[in-house]
Amino acid sequence: MSKPASRQGLIDYCLRKLGYPVLEINVDDDQIDDLIDDAIQYFQERHFDGVERMLLKHKVTKEEKETLTSGITTTTASSTVGITTTTFEESQNFIQLPDHVLGVERVLKIDNSTISSGLFNIKYQIFLNDLYYYGALDLLNYTMTKTYLEDLSRIITPDTQIRFNKKQGRLYLDIDFQQMSDDTFIIIDGYRLLDPADVSKIYNDFWLKKYATSLIKKQWGTNLIKFQGVMLPGGVQLNGREIYEDAVRELEELENTLKTEYELPPLDFIGWYYATFSVFFTRIFKWTEISSGSYKWTIKDLWSRYSLSSSKNCK
Repeated sequence: MSKPASRQGLIDYCLRKLGYPVLEINVDDDQIDDLIDDAIQYFQERHFDGVERMLLKHKVTKEEKETLTSGITTTTASSTVGITTTTFEESQNFIQLPDHVLGVERVLKIDNSTISSGLFNIKYQIFLNDLYYYGALDLLNYTMTKTYLEDLSRIITPDTQIRFNKKQGRLYLDIDFQQMSDDTFIIIDGYRLLDPADVSKIYNDFWLKKYATSLIKKQWGTNLIKFQGVMLPGGVQLNGREIYEDAVRELEELENTLKTEYELPPLDFIGWYYATFSVFFTRIFKWTEISSGSYKWTIKDLWSRYSLSSSKNCK
């Protein structure tokens, strides 16, 4: 009973936490359904356990390539002054993705260069000619050579430029489709929502259970506010305002907990390198200000203290 494995099980759990069946919870069934949907949606969009990394494979057929290349959408704008009619054209170079796809990180490189593909690619030649026995090639030299070749490959065949919006579900590919062979597979790297109907353990998530309970409690208080001050038989007085305010406070605490403990940081928006070292040096200087004594620390000491601080804050 304490581990809900279905939608109705989660609803029953929340009602019991609010006092049912000892107390009557004055919330309609349709209201509860809406609140459970809101809780699950918020969990999927913000909680790291609400999504999963996925690789989707799609074969671009000859017919699809022609549509992606020649498909045009025309939009007309009108005005009463100046240029009265303006016509815009937009290419239909997009692929419709399933509704459960939340975001797209990248489309794996469509690479036909001799640097990294084919029998006579440079990587194969290095292993064939230089790594015929252990220790024949210096590791540092090999790493620098590989980095240089990756830079060349990135210049010759750059990463696929994409545009994606969750509301439309369209993945725009800003590439030259004429250079793509027929029946070419593209690999989409992104995230998709986990459906509780398929992953029933979501209903038993500790944070989701508390959040759904607080949402129902807030709605309960909202329904009772209109009866504020009404005296019931036996001298009992309803206090919907207090129930509502308690629920609002609980929701704020749960949302702050989600942001600090369960939400993935938006490193892709500010850059991993900048974000990591900004946090690193910020914590070092913060520690410096509140500490006393000598400043003679080594890089190893600073990094050890940063690692210890990070391990305490990451759960």
